[in-house]
Amino acid sequence: MGPHEDFLNSAMGATDLVYNIARWMVPGAEDARDLVQDTYLAAYSAWAKGRRPDRVEPWLATICLNLARSSYRRRSHRPQEVPLERASSTAGPSDPERAALASMEAAALRRAMWSLDDGQRVAIALVDIAGLSTAEAAAAMGTPRGTVLSRLHRGRRPLAVLLEDQVKDQGP
Repeated sequence: MGPHEDFLNSAMGATDLVYNIARWMVPGAEDARDLVQDTYLAAYSAWAKGRRPDRVEPWLATICLNLARSSYRRRSHRPQEVPLERASSTAGPSDPERAALASMEAAALRRAMWSLDDGQRVAIALVDIAGLSTAEAAAAMGTPRGTVLSRLHRGRRPLAVLLEDQVKDQGP
């Protein structure tokens, strides 16, 4: 089996994980898809040069985070673009009421997550949403495990309060 097939077998199972991380790192779905593509291009390039990590998921998460940070630095030096999200959604619940509620809940979570500072948002996205261990998240973020634990603790509390407030505002 060549490096191409070996990479596909090892890395493509983590596509959803990488997309979920990307979705929390950039503001728009289109930007997230671009970030996933860039992540896999960079990973394949490293793979073809002989880089073979023991665990592919944390490695891809690290690449995704680093690319997102680089993209953020580039974007901060140019005028802000306003992403045009697609008006129609992809396949979801067939019940319009459930679909609307799910959309409102996702939007509330997204607003609450983006109100956190970057370190807290990244830690929560990696551990609570993407399911990485705190050690894997620490490696991906380039910080000690204790820093990840601290950011999780400091981020979860205001996140819970923000979400609780948004639920109260929506009423029964």
